[in-house]
Amino acid sequence: MTLTEKQKVQLKDLHSKLWNICCDFWGKMEPEDYKDYVLGLLFYRYLSERTEKVIANLFEEDDITYEEAWKDEEIRASLTEDLLEMIGFVIEPKYLFSKMYKMINVEKEGFDIEYLQKAINSIMESTMGQESQEAFDGIFEDMDLNSSKLGKSVLDRSKLIAKAVTSIGSIDFVFDDAEIDILGDTYEYLIGQFASTAGKKSGSFYTPAAVGDLMARICTYDRPNILNALDMCGGSGSLLLALKRHSDVRNLYYQELTTAIYNLARMNFLLHNISYHNFNMTNDDSLEHPAYLDVAQDVIVANPPYSQKWSADKSFESDDRFNKYGVLAPKSKADYAFLLTMFHSLKHDGIMAIVLPHGVLFRGGTEEKIRQTLIKNNNIDTVIGLPANCFFGTSIPTCIMILKKDKVNKDILFIDASKEYEAGKNKNYIREEDIEKIFDAYVNREDIEKFSHVADMEEIEENDYNLNIPRYVDTFEEEEEIDIEEVQRKIIDLEEDKIKIKKELNEFFKELGLEEI
Repeated sequence: MTLTEKQKVQLKDLHSKLWNICCDFWGKMEPEDYKDYVLGLLFYRYLSERTEKVIANLFEEDDITYEEAWKDEEIRASLTEDLLEMIGFVIEPKYLFSKMYKMINVEKEGFDIEYLQKAINSIMESTMGQESQEAFDGIFEDMDLNSSKLGKSVLDRSKLIAKAVTSIGSIDFVFDDAEIDILGDTYEYLIGQFASTAGKKSGSFYTPAAVGDLMARICTYDRPNILNALDMCGGSGSLLLALKRHSDVRNLYYQELTTAIYNLARMNFLLHNISYHNFNMTNDDSLEHPAYLDVAQDVIVANPPYSQKWSADKSFESDDRFNKYGVLAPKSKADYAFLLTMFHSLKHDGIMAIVLPHGVLFRGGTEEKIRQTLIKNNNIDTVIGLPANCFFGTSIPTCIMILKKDKVNKDILFIDASKEYEAGKNKNYIREEDIEKIFDAYVNREDIEKFSHVADMEEIEENDYNLNIPRYVDTFEEEEEIDIEEVQRKIIDLEEDKIKIKKELNEFFKELGLEEI
């Protein structure tokens, strides 16, 4: 089974179980609220299983259970210290997800929504004053267990959450063995099924795993060790996590405006065993209040919201991010504002990969001036055209732009991968073989008919610094020549057949006493 096939199987199973969970919530609240409870409970299950795994390793040679150890005050103090040092939080035996599942489905007593709230409060309290406090602070705030949306009474709310706990407990996977981004894919599925308008309003265009994998492979090529990596439009954190799968990345830097998605990313990093020591996160506007500008980045990845409005305030004209370009990105389209903000922090030997709408390649005005400056400074390395309709939330075709500061080669590689996909029911999918083909073209940097072209600066200048991919990669397919005379003969034959059939039908109608046609 290939990685793609395994991912599809895991996704199908996950989606099936998620559908059952959402059915429990129907009629109780608005669909866009489902995700907060599902994601929160999934994360709680993960934290519990992580705790149990650590405890199992600690007691591997001891004939004692977690419950028994916790009753001993001296052992409990030592355990607490070990857990805080190793994973940054503590879940008491009585608050483990597996214990709650047993209370609901085996013991059939003891569990209610207030018990779950106490459990969450207990985790939060365990991190207070610890190095992990910032990583966990408010991480469950979107899962409001006191909300009347869950039910009017404690009993009603408890019944609904108990159903959700049971359904989530029945999902058959081990977090560490999953080949999918469980929280990210859950978020995408729930948004896609029930809250597409909310996703569009927040600009939450979740990056498909294949696109993240392609960007990661390019950015980690010949970089087995990376000190710093940044995503200032971080979303679920999937792009930074993709980098981690391909290289040993020491420090992750992340910024995101939407608080709910910021919380999701924190869950995601912890779920993927990224230590709170190794990620730095900010919940704020990346353009108005950018974080980490003074941290030199080896690798930058991003999929910012497309053509979003921003202030373009005149004060930014003297900002170090923009002043060398002489102009600002237009108020109506912040694409280049995002690009330049992140590019500012890139090391001189670093690499940046950013997903953008095709308009940045050819639009005029101030965007043209910024693009021209980037080209003249030899900062644009590669432009990759992706298939249309491969992102949730938008069907527009997008591109990946690869940028570097100290690029040796004086040219730009263009790759037209718009036809490299498998058509799906609702969207297109970039396959493993497509990623391989694009990556090989990037590494080999050579002309491939109807797929890639290396354009020197003279050719770019001749095209007035327009980077629209069809100007450089000709994918035109000649249509088969039409024999007009043969077509005319076929038309005459068809007309003759029509007259013959009509005559035969009229003979039958006449015998039946029916009106002729």
